[in-house]
Amino acid sequence: MSEIRMKENKYRRQRELQRHIFISIFTICITVILALSIFSIRSDAKDGSEAIEMKYYTSIEVTSGDTLWTIATDHMGMHYDSETDYIKEVMQMNALHNDTIYAGQHLVIPYYSSQILE
Repeated sequence: MSEIRMKENKYRRQRELQRHIFISIFTICITVILALSIFSIRSDAKDGSEAIEMKYYTSIEVTSGDTLWTIATDHMGMHYDSETDYIKEVMQMNALHNDTIYAGQHLVIPYYSSQILE
């Protein structure tokens, strides 16, 4: 009888070991799936919140009191490192040799927009 009992105990231990291995593998799989799901959700959230902005050009008429710095503040957005960089581009596009502008003068200026313009 003791031999039968030893075989039953051995069989029971093998089943318990197999169950523990199964539970461990199952837990690891669920953990990996959850981690990938969370990463995917975070990734989608970042992609959806950032709008793609395109660079456009428009002509403006300088009004009394306008300077290249006030124009830069109004139109440059977050796409330039500094107002100076924006002003240099405006001066180059309009063939300005200095920063003097006059009321009634027309300037071509760059700006960015997320709307697709045709």
